[in-house]
Amino acid sequence: MAPLSWQWERAEFMNGLGRAQDQDGFIEEQVRTDRLHQLFRQSFAAIFGSYLGAVMLCWLCWDRFDHTVMLVWLSVLAVTSLLRVQMFMQWFRCSNAERTPDRWERRYWVTLMLSAGVWGAGALAVMPPDDRVSQVLVMLFTVGMSVSAVSCYSAYRYMTLGSMGLVLFPCTFWLLFQPAPMQFGVAVAVLVFSTFAMGATRKFSDALEKAFRLTRQMERAHNISTRAAQTDELTGLMNRRAFFEHGQLMYAQCRDNQQPLCALMMDMDHFKNINDTYGHQAGDQVLRQIGGVISASFRQSDLYGRLGGEEFAVLLPNTSLETARGIAEQLVKAIAGLVAEPVHGLTASLGVASIRGLDQDLNSLMNTADKALYRAKASGRNQVAVEE
Repeated sequence: MAPLSWQWERAEFMNGLGRAQDQDGFIEEQVRTDRLHQLFRQSFAAIFGSYLGAVMLCWLCWDRFDHTVMLVWLSVLAVTSLLRVQMFMQWFRCSNAERTPDRWERRYWVTLMLSAGVWGAGALAVMPPDDRVSQVLVMLFTVGMSVSAVSCYSAYRYMTLGSMGLVLFPCTFWLLFQPAPMQFGVAVAVLVFSTFAMGATRKFSDALEKAFRLTRQMERAHNISTRAAQTDELTGLMNRRAFFEHGQLMYAQCRDNQQPLCALMMDMDHFKNINDTYGHQAGDQVLRQIGGVISASFRQSDLYGRLGGEEFAVLLPNTSLETARGIAEQLVKAIAGLVAEPVHGLTASLGVASIRGLDQDLNSLMNTADKALYRAKASGRNQVAVEE
């Protein structure tokens, strides 16, 4: 028995490990989605800010730049900006289910890198080689663009660094190889600034990712605790409290919409004898199987739970009394066909009731079904009784 026990424990451990890995993978996918949504929410204005910055730079240096080069730069930048606007419009129009990282991350990367590359190359093209004032103004605007990248694309660290590099480095590297000390000094100052900006980007991105992950982990923990508080541990069905909480809402909805609602009350026959004869472990195994039968026997819109002991309840919305009776009889047959070694001859009794008046409440409906259940037991068990 020892090797079999060890194999069973190992299998349980591996199953638990697999479930934990699946949950971790699910959280990671949620974090990716959160980062993507954050990116689209905070960066839409950057499209117009990028183009406006280029227009302002050209306006300030209108008499210093080559007009042809300047107009070509603004025209190409306008095309890339329109591509990004089109991408954002498609994003806003699609449903949440379609806003997945696999579908949108690559598209965002391509459009952003294209726009940043055009901005950096255009800044280098319009910068006069012999006008120090214009050079300083161009570098001032490129630094400003890189600062805006940190604030707009912080959810993606490498996206931020890539856009900063494409905007800053063409002009910066050109200045590094110029003979004037001032030009070299400006380039060095920009590089020093870049190192600080890169560090801030890494910390900002890590903080956002940790915040997203912590939020998702807290949501999962809350969902697990809520589900545990509403679930019967033995059968996996709703417990008594959850059944009546959800049942009150279902009752009110059916009453307000004047829809039929039927209740089933079920009790296992001679269940105490099962515990006394075969032990509580066998009794628990029987209840687990009953829970599985109930879960497989009803619709998703139905409500079912374990009220305590061997007693179960079901609510069937939009169901006539005759249909509910047929469903109850099928459930009795399904339980009679169960094999739960070493227990044999499992049977159950059911009572069926339906809404009869506007003055009735859920408790009254369940009491009526409970009275029908006791009539089924008094009539010999293993059968269905309908309200009188």
